[in-house]
Amino acid sequence: MNQLTSETNQTPEVSVFRISPLIRFTLLSLYIALTIPLPFLAHVTAAPVPPILLWVGIAIGAITVYGSLSERVILDSQGIQVTYPKWFPKFFRKGWSLPWTEVKELKMRTTGQGGIVYYFLNNSGQGFLLPMRVVGFAKMVKLVEAKTGIDTQDVRPLAQPWMYLILLVFTLLLFLADAWTIWTAFTTGNVS
Repeated sequence: MNQLTSETNQTPEVSVFRISPLIRFTLLSLYIALTIPLPFLAHVTAAPVPPILLWVGIAIGAITVYGSLSERVILDSQGIQVTYPKWFPKFFRKGWSLPWTEVKELKMRTTGQGGIVYYFLNNSGQGFLLPMRVVGFAKMVKLVEAKTGIDTQDVRPLAQPWMYLILLVFTLLLFLADAWTIWTAFTTGNVS
């Protein structure tokens, strides 16, 4: 009886992998640093685009970037899937799912910048990008290997954490330039 109860209460193991907080924070910060001075500059230079319109655009863009960075990779006994929050419109980024039984191979491709990415190929030759910026990437790849039998020994993440740390440092420097730009806009007396 005890054994039967424990077997019926078991659920298939599900592993969820999210984009690294370092990557999310860095990219959101970079977006903010690049866009925040624009309404102030539009006001000071009397640009034809009203600052309020820029603020609305910046807010919509921030939501879009946040939604894109909310990707989740879910691995279970049936397959792998990439999902986004329900509130995030599908026309920005669609998720995908692929049953383990349909995974034919993991194909390496070089990017235009010289990096390496990997695609799952299904039996009909359709490619599905292996998410590479998740926390626990090595564990995810080992689970993929266990489920598919594909050798993943040489699969490495696209970008290392130190690359995002460097980008974060430069983003923080950009925030200093933003502060100077906004301060200058206020001190010229053109922004109220």
